[in-house]
Amino acid sequence: MDVATIGFTNKSAEKFFGLLRQAEVRALLDVRVNNTSQLAGFAKKPDLEYFLSQLVGAVYLELRDLAPEKQMLKRYQRKELNWDSYAAEYIELLAKRRVERNLDVALFDRACLLCSEDSPQHCHRRIAVEYLNLWWDDNLKVTHLF
Repeated sequence: MDVATIGFTNKSAEKFFGLLRQAEVRALLDVRVNNTSQLAGFAKKPDLEYFLSQLVGAVYLELRDLAPEKQMLKRYQRKELNWDSYAAEYIELLAKRRVERNLDVALFDRACLLCSEDSPQHCHRRIAVEYLNLWWDDNLKVTHLF
């Protein structure tokens, strides 16, 4: 099952939606804590549903189960947590939420997880798909779009 991840930072709208179209994404799964910020530009929640349907032929779904907790993210952004500590807390949160049991694997077929980070290296979206893949017997073939 093909699944992708993408961050909107450092991408023009043309590049962002072009990558989604090229990957034949059918659903964008928004896993951000703050998806209405002015800093999100074209990727603000209220606009994405329209842009996705018109430019990509995809649907928008907010997937809060895979979003980190607001305070956890703030502590990481303020450098109170280093990356490894943040990642460990995020994995604990996923386990606590039992996302592997509460989410339907079919939702991820030709879907793309959205966050803000340009690169998946230090982003929770990468950890989320890796975590799910551990539970779902590597059924997710992951591609990071950037």
